Amino acid sequence: MKKIVIVSDTHIPMRAKKLPEILIDACQKADFIIHAGDWQTLDVYYEFAAYAETDGVTGNVDPWEILDRFGKSKIFTFGDLRIGVVHGDGIRQTTEQRALETFRDEEVDIIVFGHSHIPVMREVNGVVLFNPGSPTDKRMQPQYSFGLLEIGEAWELKHVFFDKES
Repeated sequence: MKKIVIVSDTHIPMRAKKLPEILIDACQKADFIIHAGDWQTLDVYYEFAAYAETDGVTGNVDPWEILDRFGKSKIFTFGDLRIGVVHGDGIRQTTEQRALETFRDEEVDIIVFGHSHIPVMREVNGVVLFNPGSPTDKRMQPQYSFGLLEIGEAWELKHVFFDKES
């Protein structure tokens, strides 16, 4: 069983000083961590990478070092499962529509995106759209959140919702 933590919009140190304990606990058990952008600094990458192999994409508030290291979109393959990852920022359309558009010509099972800080999990034309929300900046949402993907014989994707940052 492969465990993947999916996170976005950590905004450290602008919106929080540290990662919440519930997220750290999940990362300690993870085989891989996907970050969908708005890390804010490379220090956030190094913190996640101390727990498990970490990769992701650049968000709209990330500096050039993050853009240079991660790029704007990518596809991860775990066995037969293909996951497209993009932050989802831009003009025109909704964040979800921009995420879908990014992988229009690709065969993906899941599209992970961020930007809106709004947790989303729904299927569109056979592809699961997944926004993990934010573990540090819930904005108008009732709770903080991140995602967990478990891959075995089949795969299961879910949100982890929690009330406190620390």
